[in-house]
Amino acid sequence: MKTHKNLYDRICSFENIHSAYLKARMGKRYRADVLTFTAYLEDNLVVIQSDLVNMTFTPSSYRQMTIYEPKARDIRIVPFRDRVVHHAIHNVIEPIFDKGFIYDSYACRDGKGIHAAVNRLTSFMRKKGTEYVLWGDVTKYFDSISHQILMRELERKIGIFLH
Repeated sequence: MKTHKNLYDRICSFENIHSAYLKARMGKRYRADVLTFTAYLEDNLVVIQSDLVNMTFTPSSYRQMTIYEPKARDIRIVPFRDRVVHHAIHNVIEPIFDKGFIYDSYACRDGKGIHAAVNRLTSFMRKKGTEYVLWGDVTKYFDSISHQILMRELERKIGIFLH
């Protein structure tokens, strides 16, 4: 497996952080926290860049709430500033990881999503002549992932020490 190195400078570039801001605000432009961040956009982006370059960025606390669609799910909501940082990291590492995903992995991928998954499923069902589908959901999936193993795999794949 190839280890990708020297990604941090790309993550910290002002262009990447600005692109991350644009992605983070999609569909949320008129929320109060986004408007406040945008009012001082350049200053906020420079502070984020400085915090990342100096390795002093500290994630803020999550807000937690329960949604019901159709069953109760606890979700954690990150502040907008942290979402910008998440997108800055995602912009750089997503192409590296996307190459390793199987074709029929649809969640959170460019050109994929729920509609593409349904279309693919429909195609398989027509080919096989079946009317049955197994729908599954793993309870507390993300909470059950071993962070130690995840960090080790990330380190191996993108060559940065994350602990």
